[in-house]
Amino acid sequence: MDQPTTTTHTTAATPIVCDMTTAHDTGPERMLEYQRLFAQALIGRERTADGIRFRLRADAGVEPWVRDLAAREKACCAFFDFRISTEGDEVRWDASVVDDDIARDILDEFYELPDTVADGVEGLESRLRERGLQIAANPAGTVTDVRRVGGAAGVSSMRGPSPV
Repeated sequence: MDQPTTTTHTTAATPIVCDMTTAHDTGPERMLEYQRLFAQALIGRERTADGIRFRLRADAGVEPWVRDLAAREKACCAFFDFRISTEGDEVRWDASVVDDDIARDILDEFYELPDTVADGVEGLESRLRERGLQIAANPAGTVTDVRRVGGAAGVSSMRGPSPV
């Protein structure tokens, strides 16, 4: 039976912030979890009118795993919206973001995650820099700010060593 779960919808006023300070895992641990999930269950992905979709095998335990991972991701990155549903033998994980250029760049990186997850948090940060985003980190390596280089718009930021 299809039981969609939709997270609280974000608005344009939702800040582009990722904060894992209260998370029970670290950025590198979460990246390893994505790597395991994709290796075990990913069967496809696609872009949708609203964002992206990961298609995963509906094997035993996959749907609750995806729901838990999506809830943890939403807890640190409120600018994401997730919808998880099961259709036939697939778990579908739909993701969208607020209407913001930086958020869309992060969503694009989330879409590429099955191919890039082995690069870890450092690889993600490097790819975001290649997209023209300036990343500031504290001496411990925690990302404290992300902004568009040379952007005239308001400052959007991303806090915490988030994998997304």
